[in-house]
Amino acid sequence: MCDAAIVTGASSGIGFEISRTLCGMGYRVFGIGRNFDRLKFQAEELETDRFYPLVCDITDMQSLLPQIKKIASENRVCILVNNAGTAYYGMHEELNPKKIRQMVRTNLEAPMILTQQLLRDLKKNQGYVINIASVTAKKSSPHGCAYGATKAGLASFAESLFDETRKYGVKVTTIYPDMTKTDLYRNADFTVGEEEASYLMPQEIAEAVACVLNQRDGLVVSELVLKPQIHRIKKKP
Repeated sequence: MCDAAIVTGASSGIGFEISRTLCGMGYRVFGIGRNFDRLKFQAEELETDRFYPLVCDITDMQSLLPQIKKIASENRVCILVNNAGTAYYGMHEELNPKKIRQMVRTNLEAPMILTQQLLRDLKKNQGYVINIASVTAKKSSPHGCAYGATKAGLASFAESLFDETRKYGVKVTTIYPDMTKTDLYRNADFTVGEEEASYLMPQEIAEAVACVLNQRDGLVVSELVLKPQIHRIKKKP
């Protein structure tokens, strides 16, 4: 069996770059996303014989879990990258239950369920769980209370999971990116700054994932914080 990786939120941004990097490292990558239309214009950037898009809403467990079980039964799953995320910003009182529920289910519930479903395989294969959190998990996040809380929950889950599974050879890593040039801020009244030094690029998070995977056996990078040199955002008109 070929070593396989499962990456959520793989159709664009950070997830796409992580998928591309893992394909280049020789993994068979099963990428989960709601819409892969963009990849029609990016096929040359992926080793398509190693990348298998799985069109599914990450919160639709009734549809997703049978497919995950099938992948695990036919492949040696060694890596789970919980990357999919959604964010709504603004005063907490201005959110609504639907938006809060969507963030909780996408950013926290789905990673915990997917990890639970794959954990026996990851123990057997002494594999990796890599969670893409956010620097907002480590600090107060006004105008993003709920989003920051979901990412803090993901980080707390990862820390406890590592202590629970480390004796079985499972490596658990949380990566905390700061402002990154992706579509995450499409629902916000701000975006990344204009200077290149004020934001991260998706491929830089993918390089961090590769760094985690390239450590010697027995060394685990449990946390990795990535920040641009300048702290600056741009208000949308």
